[in-house]
Amino acid sequence: MKFTNYTQSVEKEVVECWNRCCTFDEITVDKFRKQALFDDNFDSELCWVALDQDKVCGFVMATKRKFPYLERGLEPDRGWINVIFVDKEYRRQGIGKTLLQLAETKLKELGVKNITLGAYSPNYFFAGIDPANYNEAIHFFNAMNYQAGAEHYSMARDLHGFKLTEKTEKKKIEAEEKGYIFSKFDYSYSLELLDFLKNEFGGGWKRNALIAMQNHLAEDVILIVLNKNKKICGFCMRMIDGNPMRFGPIGIAEAERNAGIGGILLELQMREMSRQGIYHMYFVTTDEPGKRYYERHGLSVFRTFIEYRRDI
Repeated sequence: MKFTNYTQSVEKEVVECWNRCCTFDEITVDKFRKQALFDDNFDSELCWVALDQDKVCGFVMATKRKFPYLERGLEPDRGWINVIFVDKEYRRQGIGKTLLQLAETKLKELGVKNITLGAYSPNYFFAGIDPANYNEAIHFFNAMNYQAGAEHYSMARDLHGFKLTEKTEKKKIEAEEKGYIFSKFDYSYSLELLDFLKNEFGGGWKRNALIAMQNHLAEDVILIVLNKNKKICGFCMRMIDGNPMRFGPIGIAEAERNAGIGGILLELQMREMSRQGIYHMYFVTTDEPGKRYYERHGLSVFRTFIEYRRDI
């Protein structure tokens, strides 16, 4: 068995091995390039391939920021294991352990003090470990001294024939009587929205809206709420990764969160999606309180992820 740093000469074979191993998350070469190779922080010295002669039988990709990410900066103590897998017939031979230790050693040399599995912003493949579909990974990382943390949930809903609930219709009328305005985004609100998102939620939210604006999609994918002073106090969008069915993020200004406008905005986006012929909506991750909130609006969990981290 030979372990070598990744080169693009094995790109196709790595993706094929990925699809044999990560059967619930198959990818294409294009997706691999977009989220891995074309990420600003990609470093081939943090990626290793396990080779049985010329056959790719395992792979690990790790990340350490070389470029600052919005308000998070370089996060100098943090590293990520973006993905690791070993072909089924090669498991329990120490290959996964060797791949992981190669990545951990290099990360430590670069000053990393703690490692997160998946959950690398903005180009993560996994939000953690999915115990239902990759139970072997749970046992592996437990044995490698990674510590389990909180659970996160992916949720979805069918939108065929979607209508606002009677309760939401009533709340919308009451909110409008108080001066709230629910509308599609208009480019005249561009700077105000970007400032609102940065100040209320951080640079990641601003980045999502900015990309939609740059790609001339914002009027189609963003809804806003104005308060009685005609200032933006709420926002939601979809399609942050190019998939029209992907919902989120959604957020209400802290000063306005007791007015019940978040649920109205959520259902308005669902209605807008249904009207456009988008009959399925989903998002990748929310926490336990978020799960309960979305369940009240008809969404259900289709996947669970567990956070895993380790200090090194």
